[in-house]
Amino acid sequence: MVNVGKYLELAEALSEKITSGELAPGDQLPTVAELAKQFGVAPNTASRAVQVLKERGLLSGRIGGKTWVRVPPPQTVRRNTRYQAEKDLVLKSEAERRGTGVSEMDTGMALASAHRDTLTVEVVKCPPDIAEVLGIEPGASVLRRVGVRHPPQGACEVKGVSYIPDYIAKQNPDLFDAGNEPWPGGSQHQLHMLGIEVGRIEDRVTASQATEEEAVLQDIPPSVPVIRVRKITYSTTGRAVEVNDLPFPADRTTLIFETPLTEWDT
Repeated sequence: MVNVGKYLELAEALSEKITSGELAPGDQLPTVAELAKQFGVAPNTASRAVQVLKERGLLSGRIGGKTWVRVPPPQTVRRNTRYQAEKDLVLKSEAERRGTGVSEMDTGMALASAHRDTLTVEVVKCPPDIAEVLGIEPGASVLRRVGVRHPPQGACEVKGVSYIPDYIAKQNPDLFDAGNEPWPGGSQHQLHMLGIEVGRIEDRVTASQATEEEAVLQDIPPSVPVIRVRKITYSTTGRAVEVNDLPFPADRTTLIFETPLTEWDT
């Protein structure tokens, strides 16, 4: 049986150790059995205290595995005005394109400071919901790229999935080589190399709870939902040419939408 008063007391005691720095980010927590013995409580009480701190975002780890003090995740501030900045970057030199990208715009973290990036590139059958957006037949071939950025210091990872119709992507074989990432200038420059100028970008924003994979990969506390951005890129002819699915944990994300308004003539 869990003692409500005891597990909250234990949670506060452990929280104090974390905020004081006695337990540092990345430090492994004693096992539930060890905590129960150390603080003189029942194992169920110790287990509930640990769960409380996971829900507060102070501890990380899954049931049955190791638990550690959570490494504070990088904060993401995403503005829709970034897209014009990305388009302006397309025509810059490669040196300039290499120096500024999604990482710098969203988190302020220089690309070079990422621990490592991994990219999986493959041609797959297009999921029906993506096919509807791209205006192609369900099951048609698309180039799917799954990118994962691994920040330093054991912090959470960042993942995104991109879909481009295969008949468009195959015009540039370099897009199929994961070794070419990170691409200087990002996706707008990739499309530019295919002869496509981006005319507009639409972000469709929804929210839901994290999947088990997302919770582990992105270190998402049990109580935190995921903001899901489906970014649809259109050419100047109005054709949808790329779809990106981007999950953003709500505890570390700010979405800012700025809409310039034309002044009245006076």
